[in-house]
Amino acid sequence: MAIVKNAVYMKEVELPFCPGCGHSQILPQLDKAMAKLNLDPKKTVLVTDIGCVGLSDQYFNVNAFHGLHGRSITYACGLKMANPELTVIVLMGDGGLGIGGTHFINAARRNIDITVIVFNNFNFGMTGGEHSVTTPFGGKTATTYLGNIEYPLDACSLVQAVNGGFAARMTVFDKNLSDVIAEAISFKGFAVVDIWEYCTAYYVPRNELNKEKMLKLLETYGFKTGIIHKVERKEYIESYIETYVNQPLKSEKRVSLETEFGNNLTKKTGIIIAGAAGQKVKSSATVFGSSAILSGLYATQKDDYPITIMTGHSISEIILDKKEINYTGIDKPDYMLVIAPEGLAKVKKIIQKMDESANIFVDESLVSLLPETKAKIETYPFKKSANAIDRFSITILSLATFLARTNLFPVDALKKAVTLTQKKAIAEINLKAIDAGVKLVEEFVSVK
Repeated sequence: MAIVKNAVYMKEVELPFCPGCGHSQILPQLDKAMAKLNLDPKKTVLVTDIGCVGLSDQYFNVNAFHGLHGRSITYACGLKMANPELTVIVLMGDGGLGIGGTHFINAARRNIDITVIVFNNFNFGMTGGEHSVTTPFGGKTATTYLGNIEYPLDACSLVQAVNGGFAARMTVFDKNLSDVIAEAISFKGFAVVDIWEYCTAYYVPRNELNKEKMLKLLETYGFKTGIIHKVERKEYIESYIETYVNQPLKSEKRVSLETEFGNNLTKKTGIIIAGAAGQKVKSSATVFGSSAILSGLYATQKDDYPITIMTGHSISEIILDKKEINYTGIDKPDYMLVIAPEGLAKVKKIIQKMDESANIFVDESLVSLLPETKAKIETYPFKKSANAIDRFSITILSLATFLARTNLFPVDALKKAVTLTQKKAIAEINLKAIDAGVKLVEEFVSVK
C-alpha cells in the first residue's frame, strides 16, 4: 500500500488500494492541485462515487459526500446550486461514468461549475473487473473473457459535442497532471479530467497492460492527451441567477377565500364529473371547490385524464365536508354529473354500484348509454344549452344546475368564485352559463 507524504489537504496515512493501483498516484496529484489553488477546506467538497475511488474522500481534510453508484454528478450539481461559493470536485471511476452517463452529458451541456475527475482504469475494479464503457476494443475482463466487442467511450468528445466548458485527457504518468487538475478546478464552468490509469488487480494482468501499451491505445483510437477542449461561455448557475433570481417579481392577484355564504351540507359528500377534454372539467371543478370554501366547507379535488391534449376523458372527483378531509378517494359517489361519452365510458362500473340514495345528472344525449343503476337519474340538455353560450362552458353550466337542484350551498357562491378566480372575459361567459344552468332546473327537470 502507498503511504502519503508531504500532503497539504490529504492525511498522511497508508492508502487502501492494491499495489500499483493508479488511484494511489492520482490522489497526491489532486492534493497538489488543491494546494496550488489554496482552496478553503470549509468551502471545498469532494463527492465520491461507488467503487474503489469511493474510498478516497475520507483521506482529505475537506467536506465530503458519498452516494449511489453513477449519481455523484447529480449530488455535486445539487451542492453547487445550493451554495455556489463551494468548490465541488467529483471523483468517479469509468464504471460510474457509464452508469451516470446522462448526468455527465447534461451537467456538461448546462455548463454547471463542477469538476469531474474520472479514474479511468477500463473496468469495474471493486466488483471483480467487469467491462465498462471505456474498456478498449478487445480488452479482456470478467464479462468479456474473449475480448470486448464494443468501442470505448470518449468522455472528452462528449463534453466537446455538447459544448461543455473544459475537457482534458491525461495519464497517470504525466508530469503535469496536478497542473491540469488545478486548471480544471479553477475553470468557471463544467470541467472533466479523464485520467487513464492502472487496475493492477484485474485489467493489467488480464491484458498484460503496461505504459507502452496504454500509450499505444491512445494512438490507436486517435485520443489526444492534454487539454482537448476549452470554451468560455456563461456558467449555468450564473445564468439562472441573472435570468430568474435577480428579476423583479410579477405582481400576482392573490385570492382570499373567506367564508361569505352558508351551506346545507348534512354529511361528507362525493361528487364525480365525467366529461371530456376541452370541456374545462378540471378548471370548473376547481371553481366549484372554491365556491364550497366560500360557503364554509372543506373541499378536495382529484383529476383523471390521459396524457393527450384535447382528446379523451376528463374526470374530476370532488369531496365536500364540514370538517377536514383526510381521505380523498370516492368509493361510492353521492352525485354523478355525466356530460360526455368519453367520461361515461370511464365511470360505467361506478354508476352500476350507485344505490338508491345517489343521484345522476346526465346530458339528454347520453341517458340511453347509461348502464343499469339504482341511482336516481335527472336528464338535462347541458350540451345544447352550453352551445348557445360557449361550448366550453358545459361543465360550469351543469354544476350550476346541480347546485340549484341540490341546494348544498348558494349558486351565488359559485358566481363569486368565478368572479374571484377567473379572468374577466372568461368570467363573463361562465356567469351567463351559471344563469343558464339554473334556468334548466326550472324548465327541464326529468327524474327517473
